[in-house]
This record gives sequence, C-alpha cells and structure tokens, in this order.
Amino acid sequence: MPPAKTTTPATAKTSTQAASKKKGSQPWLHQQSTEIQRFGTVRQFPVALSAETRMYSCERLNQILADTQILFALYKKHHWLMRGPTFYQLHLLLDKHAGEQLELVDAVAERVQTLGGIAVGDPRHVAELTRVPRPPDGAEEVPAMLSRLLEAHEMILTEAHDAAAKTGAMGDDGTNDMLVSAVIRTGELQAWFLAEHLVDTPLVRTEEAARTRR
Repeated sequence: MPPAKTTTPATAKTSTQAASKKKGSQPWLHQQSTEIQRFGTVRQFPVALSAETRMYSCERLNQILADTQILFALYKKHHWLMRGPTFYQLHLLLDKHAGEQLELVDAVAERVQTLGGIAVGDPRHVAELTRVPRPPDGAEEVPAMLSRLLEAHEMILTEAHDAAAKTGAMGDDGTNDMLVSAVIRTGELQAWFLAEHLVDTPLVRTEEAARTRR
C-alpha cells in the first residue's frame, strides 16, 4: 500500500498559487465575435406588439435618434464657438439644451431596445443616416448658428409628428407617448427659446424713443 501523501506548508502555497494563476484576474483581451443581431432587425419580445409594428417603430425611431445625436453635437459645437454681446447667456443656454438633447438620445435609444431592435450608436453610422446638413468645420456668425439649430429642430419635429401619428395608429402607444411627451415637447420649447434670440429688437431704446428723437 503506497504511503499517504502529505501536504507541507510549502506545497500548499505552491498549489494555491497555481490555482490562483489558473483562475486569474487577467482580463481576456482582443476578443472577437460575430454579429449576434443585425441592425434593422427586431427580436421577439413579449410586449403585445407585432413584429411588423415594432420593426416600423424602430425604423422611425432610429431616424429621429440619428438626427437627435447630430443636433446634440451641433449644440455642443455652437456652445463652444459662441461669441458677441450675448455670449454668456447663449453659451449657457446652448449647453442646457445640449444636455436635454442628450437625455432624449438615451430615451429614444432605450425605446428602440425595448421593442427588440438595435439603436444606432456609432457616430460613423449616425452620419450615414442623418438628414441634418453638415455645418462648416469652422465658426459661423451667431445668427447663422442659431438658424442652423432651428432648422435641425424643425426637421426632427416634422419627423416626430408624423412618426407619432403613425405609430399610434398601429397600436404602439409607448412610442407615440415618448415622441409626443419627450421629443416633441422638448423640441418645441427649445425652438421657441432659440427663435426669440433672432428677433431684431434694440437693446437700449424703444421704437417710440427712436421716432421721438427724429
């Protein structure tokens, strides 16, 4: 009968080190995989909506999502490049609007995922889908920057109004509600704030005062 194996403190330590090395805490880097769901498809989720309805909603939402991501980027660009006598006020306003648009990006993307779709996220993919015109790489005059933001807002609002009506008619009340209560209401309010900055109103006199001095 072979002698029983004895474990010394030294061999126990070696065994523990070997097991630790085997288990390890080193991350598995440079992993590769195949695509497990293609963009433009939907998985089957138990949300009481047909695949056709969910597919349609995801297509409309991804268009709005791509345009909203570009609008967010425009807000940040113009926030940085703002200048002139209203620099401080507009610098802060555009940054506030950018933060609200970023919240919309997350809300729209999560709605796409809730419906079993794939939300557009890579900026290069976003650039392929967006309908918002590309601005110059440099700075524009302040009124032009504000006008560019307003035009992007109107483009998104037009898309959102149409998508809300049609997804609602198809029974997708969740998408309809999110578009109306979040995308449309936020966009309309922000457009109002921007548009009022483009009214040609004197800062130091009224029109009546100007007529009196003539």
